[in-house]
Amino acid sequence: MEEKVAKSVKDALKKENIELVGVHLGEEDGQKTLFVTIDSENGVDMDLCVKATHIVSPIIDSLDLDIEDYILDVGSKGVSEDEN
Repeated sequence: MEEKVAKSVKDALKKENIELVGVHLGEEDGQKTLFVTIDSENGVDMDLCVKATHIVSPIIDSLDLDIEDYILDVGSKGVSEDEN
């Protein structure tokens, strides 16, 4: 499933100069969460995460995935919650 998502969103992100680092289905705070990790030459900020979310969310919705009631979390692997 993670590979299917990665293949489906990679090119759409690349067109916007956003690199897909990885896709992982896990759990955060007791919620099933689909983590999409991104990077770019200019770094990743909140605006880029929002832009990437708007790109990948409709693509993921169009896929026939066997997951329901999940949260989509788009972010950079280089940013921690302590860096607000």
